[in-house]
Amino acid sequence: MNSEEKEIKKKTFLIMAIVIVLLALIAVGYVIYHQRQQMADMAEMFALEKEELSDEYAELSLQYEGYKFSVGNDSLVALLTTEQMKVQRLMEELRTVKATNTRRITELKKELETLRKIMRNYVIQIDSLNAENGRLRNENERVTQQYRQATSAAAQLTREKEKLTERVTLASRMDATAIHIRPVTSRGKDAKKIDKIAQLVLTFHLAKNITAPVGEKNIYVRIMRPDDDILTKPNSGVFAFENKHISYSMMKTIEYEGEELPVTMYWDVAEYLSPGTYRVDIFADGNLIGRKSFTLQN
Repeated sequence: MNSEEKEIKKKTFLIMAIVIVLLALIAVGYVIYHQRQQMADMAEMFALEKEELSDEYAELSLQYEGYKFSVGNDSLVALLTTEQMKVQRLMEELRTVKATNTRRITELKKELETLRKIMRNYVIQIDSLNAENGRLRNENERVTQQYRQATSAAAQLTREKEKLTERVTLASRMDATAIHIRPVTSRGKDAKKIDKIAQLVLTFHLAKNITAPVGEKNIYVRIMRPDDDILTKPNSGVFAFENKHISYSMMKTIEYEGEELPVTMYWDVAEYLSPGTYRVDIFADGNLIGRKSFTLQN
């Protein structure tokens, strides 16, 4: 074999080696590309799986929230709240865990199944409670209806008794009539000017009432200024009226025998009287028995 043939053979081997190397590189590149494509597909699948798992956790949390509003049992609501907080905590962990962390994703799937089983147990309890509550409501409605029927007649009798008592009370209440207020001077004459008034003379009649309690009576009078302030003396006291104690301007004790009785009371003016409309209220036996307004002018 001459040198020329050896050179040709050598070049042929070199070309074949280069071709083989190129084919090997192409094969390796294809394998690497295929593996990367598979990894990308797997990453996409893991991300989708994580998203679906997150949706399932969110749905379970909403179920807990809905049952909390439909249950009237505080202890059961507290348990549901605790489980819902656990679901939300795992949801937050799922949000931060990597989609490629298949081990933890699998554990969270198992946790979800456990929580679903717990939810199913709560649903059974809730259904049982709702059924019991429905039975109790029906029983309560029946008892309530019986109670209403039983108390209706008593209420009617009570109203009739109250009306009768009210009629008796109104019939037995004293009544002040012919009320008159006369401003007078220090000489006992009619005062023409407000600054000349030395005394207010109040006269009225206790009307005849044979049903009213007889005996000694305290008559209380309140004189109200135009500004609604009450005229009082330093030694004025208070009396009971409508579950309160209120002040009075003057008081007089009389003996009432059920017949018409004239009464006169005097208010000595020691304070400044402003012009305007005044009012006199007369009380006896805890009742307002008469009222009269009068006007003082300059």
